[in-house]
Amino acid sequence: MTLPSTSDPRAAAQAVLDALNQGLAAEKSEAVAGLFADESYWRDLVLFTWNLKTMEGPAQITEMLRHQLSPALPVRFELDPKETVEEADGVVSAWLSIDTRLARGTGHLRLKNGRIWTLLTTMQELKGFEEPLGLRRPKGAEHGIHKHRQTWLEKREQEAAELGRSTQPYVLVIGGGQGGIALGARLRQLGVPHIVIDTHERPGDQWRGRYKSLCLHDPVWYDHLPYLPFPDNWPVFAPKDKIGDWLEMYTKVMEVNYWPSTRATQARWNETTQAWEVTVQRDGETLVLRPQQLVFATGMSGKPNIPKIPGQDVFRGEQQHSSQHPGPDAYRGKKVVVIGANNSAHDICAALWEHEADVTMVQRSSTHIVRSDSLMEIGLGALYSEQAVANGVSTRKADLIFASLPYRIMADFQKPLYDQIRERDADFYRALEKAGFMLDFGDDGSGLFMKYLRRASGYYIDVGACDLVIDGSIKLQSGKGISHLSETAVVLDDGTELPADLVVYATGYGSMNGWVADLISPEVADRVGKVWGLGSATTKDPGPWEGEQRNMWKPTQQPGLWFHGGNLHQSRHYSLYLALQLKARMEGLPVSVYGQQAVHHTR
Repeated sequence: MTLPSTSDPRAAAQAVLDALNQGLAAEKSEAVAGLFADESYWRDLVLFTWNLKTMEGPAQITEMLRHQLSPALPVRFELDPKETVEEADGVVSAWLSIDTRLARGTGHLRLKNGRIWTLLTTMQELKGFEEPLGLRRPKGAEHGIHKHRQTWLEKREQEAAELGRSTQPYVLVIGGGQGGIALGARLRQLGVPHIVIDTHERPGDQWRGRYKSLCLHDPVWYDHLPYLPFPDNWPVFAPKDKIGDWLEMYTKVMEVNYWPSTRATQARWNETTQAWEVTVQRDGETLVLRPQQLVFATGMSGKPNIPKIPGQDVFRGEQQHSSQHPGPDAYRGKKVVVIGANNSAHDICAALWEHEADVTMVQRSSTHIVRSDSLMEIGLGALYSEQAVANGVSTRKADLIFASLPYRIMADFQKPLYDQIRERDADFYRALEKAGFMLDFGDDGSGLFMKYLRRASGYYIDVGACDLVIDGSIKLQSGKGISHLSETAVVLDDGTELPADLVVYATGYGSMNGWVADLISPEVADRVGKVWGLGSATTKDPGPWEGEQRNMWKPTQQPGLWFHGGNLHQSRHYSLYLALQLKARMEGLPVSVYGQQAVHHTR
């Protein structure tokens, strides 16, 4: 299609949308793809593909439309009248509203030289199954006189008594941290019968039980939960116990069907009934739940990765994974060796030093360090800050802006930010390296977010511990492996002995499908494949290129099996798309998944 030339950004965007709508209505997939630049990206979150899928280039876009366009028709793209169309550095940016046969969505468009460079399309609601928000909110009180009426409390008590017994949940969520709770809130609003189970006694105990100095390193604007944002006086970096209390309150207020003190012991997929059979232990009772959809929300910080080191069986002191570390109080005057050099390692080392422990950090490979203030101002400030809110960038808008950048080119946007950080904090980095600390900025210099998205490890947001490394208060052994543990020490591969009363393994966590291997079977875990990572062929993120997070928030190779989680931002943002996929299946809508992920790696 030939587009008219214009210097007016809004007119340019409208011309592209007119041509796009014309091509879609005529089902001319190649003509639609011709509106995209040779290097272009269409990232779709459920609206067209019923998947989380990025099409790269006109050929992939043509192929997707050939499969998915017809069932989506009629389709209409329009400029969002509440938003301005902007132009900067030759790129026109516009917000879109999108209407398809089954759903309504929000989109974002970037044009270069009059052709589409990036297009984001996201499902926001299913037609006929809209959430009861705004003008649709429930009245609550039932005015008038009604015999045998039930109060709100009686209805909730009846639901709690019947669910899992005389009635079955459509969705069972295993894991009741922020991810499971956020998804439960979404499912409640969509009218999807669900149960969220967790082994802890109370919602929020996942946070309360961690080491006492733990707090959020991400700022408050990045961390809101769905529907109910933190109040304006909430601290920028919330302590763990405050987060725990918020999650407990949120679970009650949002009416999440939450079963604490409940452990899943076994699960299997019944091919005949097309449902799961999940055995759980709850308050000493054994129950079998039969959900049609099973979601693992066990978190990226879920299954501890504890290295096998010779001599662990002869060491006479204590050994803990960082997830089991209770805090520093019992180790005053003790010698502690912390194996690892990422977030948990630094936090634990700093807290131990504050409580008069003799602590040594063993750094086996390089770590990306970014100071919290620099990350706030340079890395996050444009999207998640008080200034961003003042500029009209709400958390929802920030989430969509972030989502609008395809993963293939996201690193290119991150590198200049971390170049600024490297220059701003040059003296800090020089001091760290002088102390012997091994630094990196990711394999390609793209910094924290790409490391998180690729491998979910290998970084620390510095809130003070690095100063203790620099001045020697936290002793450092770097670039060395561990030979073995003796009865009283950690012995490094160069023969250095580190006397220890306690060894803390701050060695991260395994892939979430490790939980699947334990609960269902290793065969199902391998059928699903590795969870997390982009296939970037960087350290700990093997190729081939996936273009989206492996197995997260989207259909897997095992029917009825899903993964949900990540940080608070991801738990909030992606819980919507997962909940909509589950709701559509419950209502029997014609779901046709495009581009389901192949499995290249197991665990």
